[in-house]
Amino acid sequence: MAKGQTNEEVVASSDAFIAPEINSYGKSFRDYNVENERQRSVEEFYRLNHINQIYDFVKRMREEYKKLNRVEMSIWECCELLNEVVDDSDPKLDEPQIEHLLQTAEAIRKDYPNEDWLHLTALIHDLGKVLMLPSFGGLPQWVVVGDTHPLGCGFDEYIVHHKYFKENLDYNNPSYNTKYGIYSQGCGLENVVMSWGHHEYMYLVAKENGTTLPQAALFIIRYHSFYPLHKAGAYEHLMNKEDQENLKWLKIINKYDLYSKSKVRVDVEKVKTYYLSLIDKYFPTKLRW
Repeated sequence: MAKGQTNEEVVASSDAFIAPEINSYGKSFRDYNVENERQRSVEEFYRLNHINQIYDFVKRMREEYKKLNRVEMSIWECCELLNEVVDDSDPKLDEPQIEHLLQTAEAIRKDYPNEDWLHLTALIHDLGKVLMLPSFGGLPQWVVVGDTHPLGCGFDEYIVHHKYFKENLDYNNPSYNTKYGIYSQGCGLENVVMSWGHHEYMYLVAKENGTTLPQAALFIIRYHSFYPLHKAGAYEHLMNKEDQENLKWLKIINKYDLYSKSKVRVDVEKVKTYYLSLIDKYFPTKLRW
């Protein structure tokens, strides 16, 4: 971002990334209602997710994976592993995840050339999806991907396929099914238990391995799929002032995360050196996963 320019001015510039109305498949983005085979599989994914993601389960998953005792490897090695992963929760994306990471990062790099931490954040934001691979536990898709939401309080109606929460054990638990549940006004998202997935895992990996990325980056990694919040304003009553500041960056990156998905291939070898330099700047050579 040029000196003196606001975020809005940069995004509005003539050569900035413009969010299209439809994706490369000719469909509206995040359209969960179109009847086709892909949509039906996405709905089944959310049915399993909403039934099985309960507060106690998420606490157990967090404690288990916080040990970071699976493997030691670099950030780039993890990026390459994502070639083996396809996200079934996405109604429009059926290509390897490494393509999406580079598409997102390169789009942001063009519009925010001086915010290198944002470029790297875009590159690594989905790395936690390696949880689906056998060496990371081979977790089923409903445990790893999809939109996220808080546990320990009521399920907001803006959560996609909200109807399936009626089969969730927490739905009728009086400790968990009210607006605040176990939380309080302005308690801060740091103190809120989120549904388990690649977001929470990558946040733990980055934090526990001592990344020097700014707090806004960790916020983006942890909440980039918390769509009920950054698309509908749900759960704002749990946010504190720091969350509000970080949300501004999340909303910026979200446009690129969502709308840069396309069939345009990225020349990996052409951009690899640049991203390796950022990894070296903000992370140790090897990380515990």
